[in-house]
Amino acid sequence: MTINEIQSELVDEFSMFDDWMERYEYMIELGKSLPIIDSQYKKEENLIKGCQSKVWLYAELNNNKIVYTADSDAIITKGIVSILIRTFTNQSPSEILAANTNFIDEIGLKEHLSPTRANGLVSMIKQIKLYAVAFQTKVS
Repeated sequence: MTINEIQSELVDEFSMFDDWMERYEYMIELGKSLPIIDSQYKKEENLIKGCQSKVWLYAELNNNKIVYTADSDAIITKGIVSILIRTFTNQSPSEILAANTNFIDEIGLKEHLSPTRANGLVSMIKQIKLYAVAFQTKVS
């Protein structure tokens, strides 16, 4: 699936819920389904700066596609990062760099987060894009 297709799928999924409590519950469920990050990657250098809670993000290049893994010590934050992982993992660096993140506004996520969580979301996206920049030079 392309990034746009995944984003559309997420917008559709979130639109099924009538209120934000249901959407938060769904986000928590998504976080629970996040593949567990290998403990060797839960170290200081993989922590995302600017997040209120601890969020670890690690990426590898596999067949010219970036595979992201992540974890967080907070359930809502884990749900947020799981949405981003689902969107951007198994995509090429150039696709990730070209992608917009308007779907976050379409879901209504940013406006329903505390300012510190919204800053954390921006930091997560920034780190995902930084990995794409770093790996773009390695893609043949």
